[in-house]
Amino acid sequence: MSQKSGARFTEKQGHYLAFIHTYAYMFGRPPAEADIQRHFRVSPPSVHQMIVTLERNGFIRRQPGVPRSIEILVPPESLPILEWLGIKTSKSLW
Repeated sequence: MSQKSGARFTEKQGHYLAFIHTYAYMFGRPPAEADIQRHFRVSPPSVHQMIVTLERNGFIRRQPGVPRSIEILVPPESLPILEWLGIKTSKSLW
């Protein structure tokens, strides 16, 4: 579970990244923080802190002031559980 640059993410970060990727694949747009909160059953500050951490570590990118602007920067094939879900990582999300 590592980025091409060699940076590693934790198991928990991997779950968030996989959820964001899967949600975008299924719905054609990235999730809102409220969607992530409902899925993981955590508080809004917990979700926000994780998003900030993922962005600071270079795993995602967001556009300031633009809702649902999360873009995954990690190669999809390095994300956990996507193979188990049967999602083809070669298909573009956009």
